[in-house]
Amino acid sequence: MRTVAVVVQNGFAPFEFGLACEAFGLDRSDDGIEPFDFRIVTPDPGVIPSNLGFSINVEHDLAFADDADLVVVTPIPREDWGRVDVRVADVVRRAADRGAWLLSVCSGAFVLAASGVLDGHRATTHWRYADVMASMYPAIDVDPDVLYVQDERIITSAGTAAGLDACLHLLRQELGAEMTNIIARRMVVPPQRDGGQAQFIVAPLPIEASLSLAPVSDWMLQNLALDLTVDQLAARAHMSPRTFARRFKADFGATPAAWLGRQRIIHAQRLLEQSGLGLDRIAAESGFGSAAVLRQNFARTLGITPTAYRARFACTDEAQQAVVGAGSGATPELVPVA
Repeated sequence: MRTVAVVVQNGFAPFEFGLACEAFGLDRSDDGIEPFDFRIVTPDPGVIPSNLGFSINVEHDLAFADDADLVVVTPIPREDWGRVDVRVADVVRRAADRGAWLLSVCSGAFVLAASGVLDGHRATTHWRYADVMASMYPAIDVDPDVLYVQDERIITSAGTAAGLDACLHLLRQELGAEMTNIIARRMVVPPQRDGGQAQFIVAPLPIEASLSLAPVSDWMLQNLALDLTVDQLAARAHMSPRTFARRFKADFGATPAAWLGRQRIIHAQRLLEQSGLGLDRIAAESGFGSAAVLRQNFARTLGITPTAYRARFACTDEAQQAVVGAGSGATPELVPVA
């Protein structure tokens, strides 16, 4: 991924627009990350008003988006959901046809929906608007309870910060875990929140409850290779298993098992990028037990084999030597996920 076009239209939401610019538009060469050819585009270049009483001047029309590796669609006003600009919809369709990445933030999903590229696919948008989308576009499997959804090369996200999670999710696939962690650290945000996490918490726990689980989650990260059970974790937190599981999901947006599984994947990614360890050793250190289980989890979560991931993202001499040792089977192509 080298070129990124962010589509902005009248009544755009500044925060969601800004996070796309933050994720893909900044020059991070000083961190060893090659910058993208990034442009903001619009159907009619000129002054584009936001929904907060100020405007921006956009110089580029949609032509650049027709060659971009990634097209990001920012939110549009609710009154425009039923009358999406046909020029933008055409750009979206052409991007999907040529295999480019598509990413929508919040109600930008309605633009993708209107273009038809989401028909027969799973998608999400802000939970307040999910029922509207499902009603307007019954051919789409709308999931209102997740932060973001990736279906093939289309990523849709919920509102506000979930859009940043979706951007980091895509960057992780294109740049690898370590580079994405560098970007996240500069943003001062968590490097990874699973797309399957809940969009919101109905009854948030007090801060003290969240702090009470921090030592346990830190211990989990330091002991990924162990067979960690809810009973064992609950005992460390001085809670009953049921209370621990409930509080953990409220604080982290996922069950202990789901959260732990994702942390194991992240650790395995880091080892594949930075070490020359064999897959069995990486599987053991990450808590998967065997290379076969590691491959299964990688394919389900990332849509790529561990060997292909290493071929694509090896960033040390030791890791690159492991790629050479793997032979011609170390293809960096993505594999389909059932």
